[in-house]
Order: sequence, then C-alpha cells, then structure tokens
Amino acid sequence: MTDQVAAVVVTYNRVDKLGRVLDSILAQSRPVDRLIVIDNASTDSTPQLLAVYDDDPRVEIVRLDSNTGGAGGFSAGMERAYERGADWVWIMDDDCYTEESALEKLLAGHAEAEQELGRNVPYSCSLVRYTDGSICEMNNAGATWDWGRLIAQGQRAVLITNCSFVSVLIPRRSIAKYGLPLVEYFIWFDDMEYTLRISADGPGVQILDSLVTHDMPTNRGVNFGDLNPGNAWKFFYGARNESSYRWHHDDKLAWLQFVVTTYAWMVKGGVGRRLQLRVAKQILAGLKFDPKPKMARSVR
Repeated sequence: MTDQVAAVVVTYNRVDKLGRVLDSILAQSRPVDRLIVIDNASTDSTPQLLAVYDDDPRVEIVRLDSNTGGAGGFSAGMERAYERGADWVWIMDDDCYTEESALEKLLAGHAEAEQELGRNVPYSCSLVRYTDGSICEMNNAGATWDWGRLIAQGQRAVLITNCSFVSVLIPRRSIAKYGLPLVEYFIWFDDMEYTLRISADGPGVQILDSLVTHDMPTNRGVNFGDLNPGNAWKFFYGARNESSYRWHHDDKLAWLQFVVTTYAWMVKGGVGRRLQLRVAKQILAGLKFDPKPKMARSVR
C-alpha cells in the first residue's frame, strides 16, 4: 500500500502569499494525499481565500479559535495528520513556495539516506532559497561534523542536527516516539527544539535537490541586535525558549554561551538598556520554564 503524505501549512494573516503556497503543494509531481491548513484565527480575508478550496477533497481547513503561534499551529496540524493516519507529515510556513518535485525528491532522498546509513532517519528537509535564488539565511540547517558522509557516496544529501519548519518531512514513527512540537513555545525555537528532540537516535538529512523558496521581506538570519520596540515580543519568546532548552536539555556551558552571545549581539546592535533588561528577564524565566511534549494519538 502506498504511503500516505499529509502536508501541513500554518497561516496567520498572509492572504497575499497563501494561495500560491497551497497551489504549489497541490501541484507536486508526487501528489500529497491530504493538505491540512491550520488558520491561526486570521483577522484578514484568509477565510475567503480558503473557501476557494472547499471543493477539493484533498484539502482540510482547520480554523483555530485563537492564535496559538507557529508552535501551536504546527502541533495542531501534525496531530490532525497523525490522527488521519498519515505515514508522512510535510510541514511548512505560509510563505514557502515549493518546487514541483520538492516532495518527490524528499521522499526519495530520505529512503536513499536510510538505506546507506542502515538506520531510521528522523526527518528530512529541503534546501531553502530566498526569492533571488540565494540561500535563505533564516533557514540554514545545522550540519553534523560528518555532514558530507552521504555526498561521498554520491547522494544529494547532507547530515543535519536541526532545521527550521520550512519544508520538513517527518515520518510517522518520529511523531509516535517523540510527540508534537511544544505549544507553550508559541513562536521561536520551537522548530529547533523539535528537530533536536527527534534527532536523539541519529541526525536528520537535508535533501539538496528538494528546493523551496521562502518569501521573506529581507534575507537575514536571527540576530538579537535587530531587537526594537516593534518586534521585541518575538525576541522575548526567543530568549525564554532558547534559555529553557539550553538549561534543561543541552548543558550549562551552552546556556552560558547563549547568554553571552545574546548580550554581545544587543550591544553591537545598539539595543537600549531597557530592552536588554527585559531580554535578561526572559532568559531567567527560561530557567523555570520547561514544558513537556504532548503525544499524538492514532484513530486509524
């Protein structure tokens, strides 16, 4: 029996890009069996846009009562896909345009990597490009020390320890064993925590010829030097969440390195003293903040 693939897209007030994202998923050379769209209580015309897909039996629209952030949205979507019996869950943001062969090459590359490595691979991800074709700085996967092991065997894949939630293919067994993303993170570091968590038995892979485009306003990675009063709320989540992970699930040296690096970025970026102190408060809050993953349940 052919494996079932469910794509999951989480959206919030991005009606200008969402239609193109969904159409690119529905046009895959290896068709998805189900497309689950989690509407995080959008306040724009997203419901009207999604109504266009009402007659497509592959598409399932789930509108949440409140905005649960990316973490809550992906958790809800992955759980729904798992409950529907999906063998694979393919997740991405609402500004990620997939090349026609992206899913086909993810599945093939994942299988080839498992055969070569002789073990289960916990997830695979695409190569994420910016709109001008360059690498997307926000979505660089974390490479292992032996990242080129599969390339040496002629495969178009590298070994990775973590990646962002922009075109990630997760086998059912990973969700069954390790559960869902942490809803409590709301936004920021939820993807890092999750991919690190499910890599406990071995690294994931990035399939280099599975291509997607992340349509961000600017091609820039995360940097606490960019913190300002308008975007501070995101950085506060980031400070608390990464502090929590480094303290409780990494090691104290990694936590200290995170603190020092964060402070250095803020100083270099000219972030005001008041905002620096608020970030410090969130870092300290992370020492007591340690949510536990929810396990998905199957109804198939």
